[in-house]
Amino acid sequence: MELRDNSKKQKEYRARAAALVAQMTPEEKAGQLMYDAPAVERLGIPSYNWWGEALHGVARAGTATVFPQAIALAAMFDENRMEQVADAVSTEARAKYNAAQAAGDHDIYKSLTFWTPNVNIFRDPRWGRGHETYGEDPYLTSRLGVRFVEGLQGHDPNYLKTAACAKHFAAHSGPEAERHHFDAKVSEQDLRATYLPAFQACVQEGNAEIVMGAYSCLNGTLNCANAHMIEDVLRKEWGFEGHFTSDFGAICDFHSGHRKTKTPEESVELALENGCDLIADMYYTKPEAQAELAEAIRSKKNLQARVDNALTNLFTTRMKLGMFDAAEENPYAAIPYTIVDSAKMCRMNEEISERCAVLLKNDGILPLQKKALHTIGVVGPNADSRRALVGNYEGTASRYVTVLEGIQDAVGGEARVLYSQGCDLFKDRTSNLTRPNDRASEVKAVCAESDVVIAVMGLDADLEGEEGDVGNEFASGDKPNLNLPGLQSETLRVIAESGKPCVLVMLSGSAMALGWEEEHLNAILQGWYPGAQGGRAIARLLFGEANPQGRLPITFYRTSEELPAFTDYAMQGRTYRYMKQAALFPFGYGLSYTSYVYSGAALSAEKLDAENGIDISARVKNAGKMAGTETAEVYVKAPGDAVPHAQLKGIAKVELVPGEEKTVTIHLPAKAFLSVEADGKALLHHGTYQISIGGSQPEPRSETLNGHTVAVLTAEY
Repeated sequence: MELRDNSKKQKEYRARAAALVAQMTPEEKAGQLMYDAPAVERLGIPSYNWWGEALHGVARAGTATVFPQAIALAAMFDENRMEQVADAVSTEARAKYNAAQAAGDHDIYKSLTFWTPNVNIFRDPRWGRGHETYGEDPYLTSRLGVRFVEGLQGHDPNYLKTAACAKHFAAHSGPEAERHHFDAKVSEQDLRATYLPAFQACVQEGNAEIVMGAYSCLNGTLNCANAHMIEDVLRKEWGFEGHFTSDFGAICDFHSGHRKTKTPEESVELALENGCDLIADMYYTKPEAQAELAEAIRSKKNLQARVDNALTNLFTTRMKLGMFDAAEENPYAAIPYTIVDSAKMCRMNEEISERCAVLLKNDGILPLQKKALHTIGVVGPNADSRRALVGNYEGTASRYVTVLEGIQDAVGGEARVLYSQGCDLFKDRTSNLTRPNDRASEVKAVCAESDVVIAVMGLDADLEGEEGDVGNEFASGDKPNLNLPGLQSETLRVIAESGKPCVLVMLSGSAMALGWEEEHLNAILQGWYPGAQGGRAIARLLFGEANPQGRLPITFYRTSEELPAFTDYAMQGRTYRYMKQAALFPFGYGLSYTSYVYSGAALSAEKLDAENGIDISARVKNAGKMAGTETAEVYVKAPGDAVPHAQLKGIAKVELVPGEEKTVTIHLPAKAFLSVEADGKALLHHGTYQISIGGSQPEPRSETLNGHTVAVLTAEY
């Protein structure tokens, strides 16, 4: 077990924090337990609001680089790029924090403690917050979560750059409408095999400074007052030494939603007594609530000790961030504001966006040849939508480039671009005064005059998101099904009936049912919520100035009817690891404009080493005519029935020019071969292990779509 040790001054910070807490009165302690902690001038403690957001850029704090949404970043399948993005985010965060501090601004969202990443498993495509995650696979989520945490927190031996938070502990992925009273029933096997690995990795490998509890219950116990999960698993088993925060408003849910307590006073005491350190809840910032908590701290000895420990955890975090040291001692205190949303950041953002898009279908129409096109039709409610670029928990970019604008800029005067909104995103008309389907005739006119039509459809974060973030028919953030809303499907049929070639660009944060589209349209590009520079990146991909390399971090099902009940947290029948039917577009799938050929696949040994694992290698050649980056994926199928299908256990990104060949070697540690049993214990079974390396899963649908088989090798144990 690797214990947290963010700096050589860890023990010193904790000792200083404990000494500071020892000088506080009960009233002062009560105030410092709140997310909006007031100043304690006599002790030299400035006010501090703990709530910061940085899911894909510094959020809700003014101008910042808006990178692609988290699910899009996950589609890169690239640990190194993930840390690069997080490092850029934390650089801007420090620059903005330094500027705010200089102005005496200690407001919400202007902190250095960021409640990100969201490492919950995207187990059901209907969940509205799934686009905040890194997808459905625990291995991929773990690897990307660790590197995002490391990018946010930095590698300085003495100070954290920012503090990262793994959320929402321990199992949460909808339904949003029920989260304030929902009880997730999770088996020990599913908990250990699916829901917990990313949290464990973020804590033990990434040294995440913060863990946030979910609103819901886990098997009847409140997540923000679960002593077993917080104290036994998180702290004792995994060695977590940071602080544990409630989700915002979760403590009041104890009595108002879950009915586990009767009063707000009981709720906050229950949370504190069971391991929660920070009370993120508006109610408890009220003077009367803090007075009641102060009295409880004064009169209850057991509570006193727990509060002192909680506050020591909190002030240790602030000291690691350098808040009680001279600015010249902290290398991050000198980061200038001019780095924020700079030209360098914009260039990086566009490159990242290019790497996120996943090419789902291509009959050869892509890449489009500018010189062969006189008129290009662009149709769809997301074509000129800034909202569809950014997802949720976003910042404010100084410039946005929509897909329409990206295409217009890309072709310049070489071709005419005709545009129609086509339809509203979810309503049956674009204006309240018109008749339904009021843009259909315009779509027909655009199609008639165009050589090719680019349809830009999907969702935005008003249709899929967090409970309370939406105000339309998709209430509470979750999707009712996987269908395109409103008249989008009808509009696509109008385009198809015109007989003109059609490329569908999907801007959404989750899987949609695209069976008809896959059958009738020429190409489909999943663009996700591609960030402020997304339109420019997508145009470069469409016209072959960049080569698609993204892979699906989630399964695209054919219909929601294939899925178990949304409220069922059992993994059977869910995700590529447990599903029984063939996917429309499988996890790990993605096409390129070039072709990659694997050869010479080999293992480093015939038998599995229980201590050191095994290596798998193969030669990868770019057999096409365009430079590109291949994603080599390694899957392991263990003997037995604990997990029905092969699971992702290794990734390598391989950059290749036409004709170039490289040898790729991926090490699989012994833990890659463990199977989690019904009791939650991980075992290494005797038998034959199937190990594959290739550009996709080793399963029929993936191989059919990719047009090649995947090498599968065996090792005995």
